[in-house]
Amino acid sequence: MSITKEKKVKVFTDFGGNATNTGSIEGQIALLSERIAHISQHLQANKKDFSTHRGLMQLVGQRKRLLTYLQKTNLSGYRSLIEKLGLRK
Repeated sequence: MSITKEKKVKVFTDFGGNATNTGSIEGQIALLSERIAHISQHLQANKKDFSTHRGLMQLVGQRKRLLTYLQKTNLSGYRSLIEKLGLRK
């Protein structure tokens, strides 16, 4: 099951400023983190689902690229985002 519309609105409101700011880097990274957590739960129960594992690796790579971009353009925003999301301790 994918992430619901209400959950997406909440993520973009919390991290992107408002619900309609879906292009913000912070909101996109937070949404990818939600999807990664959801797929990771699925893979714990279904260990042989290799196609989903490949999709998970693609999402992790996309999030990594966005984090690198954010780090280069807005270092303080990057640091606050990884602290809020609990990434890279």
